[in-house]
Amino acid sequence: MLDRRNFTFAFGAAAIVTACTQGTSTAKPILETETEMDANIDWKALTKEQWKERLTEEEFYVLRKEGTEAPFTSPLNDEKRVGTFACAGCALPLFTSETKYESGTGWPSFFQPIEGNVKTKRDFKLVIPRTEYHCRRCGGHQGHVFKDGPQPTGLRYCNNGVALDFVPA
Repeated sequence: MLDRRNFTFAFGAAAIVTACTQGTSTAKPILETETEMDANIDWKALTKEQWKERLTEEEFYVLRKEGTEAPFTSPLNDEKRVGTFACAGCALPLFTSETKYESGTGWPSFFQPIEGNVKTKRDFKLVIPRTEYHCRRCGGHQGHVFKDGPQPTGLRYCNNGVALDFVPA
């Protein structure tokens, strides 16, 4: 049985090991910008296996399986720098920092995408119809659009943070 001192030591050691190894199994290489990526890739023709090689498990779940990350888990919620938010699957710029706002929902939110870079479709997964949006180039699922956003559009593009990479200006 552990006494108080040994318990404290064991707990502290476990916390240090956990902190030092978090995220190492799904580490993603440094963001490739759109200009650095192979312009000849047919993004929509990539196989499931090819996507799994390119993406982390979390990115694959959201971008390719149309999953949703837990709210308040993305560091992009707090991103305030000037720059561009690009698709984590293919690096296509989707939003500018000028259109980002704090919605209080727990996901990065924007009132307008970069024109022509997202496509929408109806989603009936929760019985109530919603409008989901995907990256125009690779088809990666980004999130859903709601009609409760700020002016000038009145829209809220509620994005999974893991589906985006931030590129500072």
